[in-house]
Amino acid sequence: MSNQQIAQNMEVIGADGVHLGTVEAVVDGRIKLSKRDSGEGRHAGHNHFIDLGLVATVEGKQVRLSANAAVAVTFEEEESRKPV
Repeated sequence: MSNQQIAQNMEVIGADGVHLGTVEAVVDGRIKLSKRDSGEGRHAGHNHFIDLGLVATVEGKQVRLSANAAVAVTFEEEESRKPV
């Protein structure tokens, strides 16, 4: 999978079609998700990252992951590369 196919403002969805976030950028082998998709509580207001290894396909304006949304969210990382 070439990260050059992944562009800003593409929707990131799980294998089950559930929305996980919106691409802000691709940085160091990870998709940086927009802050507006950061969730609630201690996770609100900052970027999360998803490793490019979880990307199954890029189709149109969507990045589809190889894991369902509920599972993929457990692999999200913060800036420091620590799982959330």
